[in-house]
Amino acid sequence: MASITERNKNVKMPKKTREEYAEDALYREVWEEVNNEKTVRFVKKYWRHMAALAIVLMIAVTGVEIGMRAHRANKIAAAINYENAIAAADVNALAAIGENGGTANADLALFQAYAIDGDIKKLEHLVEHGASRDMRDLARMHYINARGDEMSAEDVEKYLSPALTKKSPFYYSAMLTVAQKYLAGGNRDAANKWLDKIIDDSDAPAVISANAQMLR
Repeated sequence: MASITERNKNVKMPKKTREEYAEDALYREVWEEVNNEKTVRFVKKYWRHMAALAIVLMIAVTGVEIGMRAHRANKIAAAINYENAIAAADVNALAAIGENGGTANADLALFQAYAIDGDIKKLEHLVEHGASRDMRDLARMHYINARGDEMSAEDVEKYLSPALTKKSPFYYSAMLTVAQKYLAGGNRDAANKWLDKIIDDSDAPAVISANAQMLR
């Protein structure tokens, strides 16, 4: 018994007559005219809105392009100013870049200005307003090196607390600094707490771990 599929294959589709082809062509022509007429009516009705939208889009695209160009130009100008200030070892220029930049490069410029003139206020500004956490922690470490003798061990620990986490690249150096400060004040128990953290940490740099074991 033949299947439905096989029977369908044997069925011949009737050919269209000339009149039927003409009717199809006329139908398509009428359909296109109707669509064209609808399109024309739509454009006539909403052309003001369409024109306004086109203008808005053009202004937006132009504004974005201008903004991108201005941003790129500002970055290039900032880089040139930074390079010129470094080449000339211009403390004032570096400080101006650092205090007004709000970027990691600005932080670096301010720290380099401190390295040239030793002005502790530049470190204080970097600690308070630095854009980069790493540079803020670096400034804290240098501040303690410069002013740590005037602070208690507890104050040093509190001041360095943002660096006393593995998120900071100065984690191990900060712990060793705190331990040394407690030892200098005669508080060995507090010092050993930090020294043991370094010694027990397999990720601690070899030099810092060796120093911690020596102090322990």
